[in-house]
Amino acid sequence: MSKRRDLQQRRSLPGDASCRDHREPLLLFCEDEQVTLCRQCFLSQEHRNHVVCGVHEAAENFRKLFRELLSALKPKLEAAKSLLAEEQENMGMVQAEEQNFKEMVKSEYEMMIRLVTEENEMNFQNLPGYTFNPHLREDNQGPLMKLTAELEKKYQETLQRLSRLGRENMNKLQQSEVRLYEQIVSLHGVTAELEKKCAEPSFLLLKDARALELSGVSLLSQGLEPTRITDPSLCQTPGPSKMLELFQRPITLDPKTANSCLVLSEDLRSVKLENVQQEIPGIPDIFDFSASVLGVESFTSGRHYWEVNVEKAANWQLGIFEDSTARLIPKSSKGKILLTGSLMGTKYTLWVFPPLKGIYLEEQIHKVGVFLDYKYGHISFYDVTKRLLIYNFSGLVFKGVVRPIFSLCSPNEGTSADSLSICLPDVFAV
Repeated sequence: MSKRRDLQQRRSLPGDASCRDHREPLLLFCEDEQVTLCRQCFLSQEHRNHVVCGVHEAAENFRKLFRELLSALKPKLEAAKSLLAEEQENMGMVQAEEQNFKEMVKSEYEMMIRLVTEENEMNFQNLPGYTFNPHLREDNQGPLMKLTAELEKKYQETLQRLSRLGRENMNKLQQSEVRLYEQIVSLHGVTAELEKKCAEPSFLLLKDARALELSGVSLLSQGLEPTRITDPSLCQTPGPSKMLELFQRPITLDPKTANSCLVLSEDLRSVKLENVQQEIPGIPDIFDFSASVLGVESFTSGRHYWEVNVEKAANWQLGIFEDSTARLIPKSSKGKILLTGSLMGTKYTLWVFPPLKGIYLEEQIHKVGVFLDYKYGHISFYDVTKRLLIYNFSGLVFKGVVRPIFSLCSPNEGTSADSLSICLPDVFAV
């Protein structure tokens, strides 16, 4: 039986599968040295203490291992291709985002210069004994030109920071593209070699099997991480200016538009959520985000600014609602410009709408300023504490009444109720 088995093994081996030193068939495999052996090699001193098994047994072990590697490497190859496509798409998105943010910054500085220029003109005309005097007007232009020059300088510095950040993001994406491409080529090569090996006879399969195994394991250990892009909002834009305080309004809340689970304060300047929603006849619950209430004040012209304390709210929305259909309560997102803040655990995120867009934020905002310029279709949101611009919308066209809107996300069971409070201008503060 032993001779018959040896004969069968010899017939299954290629013609060159014989030991060069002893001229005997290579029927054994040394796992320590990863080499095939004949019987005399096995009995030699060199392999006496090594782990040795039959060629076919060793080949089957590697064949099983190679199939397991293939089942893990093929999904990774597809994931690498998908990530490469995403990174290439992100290149276009990064460029578009940089350009959009530059346009947003430009509109903000244009608004600041417009306010400064108009305020300077108004103050000049209100001078006692004002008469049209070109020399007096020329003298008055000096401080204005200095201030506008300072604003222009800050604007150019912000643009330079945005351009530098854009180049850094593109370099990261290009390096990631090269790295992923090389990884895909390697994955293609190793998976093709593994498939080829699995189909080969035992003696050929064992040749360089361990090196191929190590290559596959190494590729599996390599991570597939998307590039971490630095958000353009990190290039902080100054705002709000002191001039906005001239337009600050004492906004009050309209009880007629309040969602049934909202409780308004007696002075109508604060709102909080009830843990148990109350049914109030005649007030439909048709809010798309959460519990909302509109401001009493409505605007069809002019410039208006208000500040809201949001530090006691984990999830909130602020903005404006264009009541062009004369509805008391907004039914859909149409006609809204919103800034949303959300605290999930320790992570704080901001979103603007429309369209829905995430804004990078390092820490929670405590007070938000909202500025509306009806004529020029401009809305800005500010971090009042740090005096920085969060985001703005420009080039809007209003056709109806615009009202402030305030929203709180309905609390989960057992959580404390959130609250918002509208800040009074200094001239109204006690």
